[in-house]
Amino acid sequence: MSGPRVVVFPSVAELGSTLAQLVSSRAEKALGTGESFSLGLSGGSLVSILSKELPAVPSLDCSRWLIGFCDERLVPFSDPESTYGLYKNQLFEKINIPEDRILAIDPSLPVQECADDYAGKLSKAFNTEQIPVFDMLLLGMGPDGHTCSLFPDHPLLQESQRTVAPISDSPKPPPQRVTMTLPTVNAARCVVFVSTGGSKAPVLKQVLEGGEGPALPAALVAPRQGELFWLVDEPAAASLTSQVERPGPGAKL
Repeated sequence: MSGPRVVVFPSVAELGSTLAQLVSSRAEKALGTGESFSLGLSGGSLVSILSKELPAVPSLDCSRWLIGFCDERLVPFSDPESTYGLYKNQLFEKINIPEDRILAIDPSLPVQECADDYAGKLSKAFNTEQIPVFDMLLLGMGPDGHTCSLFPDHPLLQESQRTVAPISDSPKPPPQRVTMTLPTVNAARCVVFVSTGGSKAPVLKQVLEGGEGPALPAALVAPRQGELFWLVDEPAAASLTSQVERPGPGAKL
């Protein structure tokens, strides 16, 4: 991997439109050479951005997409904390994604079994006993620098064997979650972080430009053979001194 591309947008609306185009173009590329396009989703602000912008992409065909989740809260799908539930209500009903091509957790299982079950679903869908290689993962970052459900100073940051792991002591509620591990995240062909708002400025600077103490979880995302993008708005980028890109309106990445 070369260094990350840090792309700054004047507004979340312009960021969202470019993100949707980036997802669409990577899908087209994957489907030109393979049977499917595999996309890992995260919650937070990404839900509303994607739900608004993806259905607006002209002639978008999601029938051969395979959708997984970078992490998920162990709550019923009807719970507002359920990432799958939010996407089901806000996005999946607007695009032609077959239900059997959406890989969701089984929230009825205890957290350890749930993680093992989800790892098994990924292995089956990707037809591999090795680490599944997603075409694209979309990630967010918390104000503490966490991504997926990988939190600062947590033992899961050292996980090297499992593709999916349980967490029962998340410092952010709800405490029980299932998350991709760093080896799975870093196996992806393309990873895109989306970070917006002035509250993210200090941690974004620390992640991208370094700081004192151990590296934050988001800083440990470095795809071994893939691309890494950071799509951020001006308030989030306010403290950055390193080189960034500022594309013009309608530009494609």
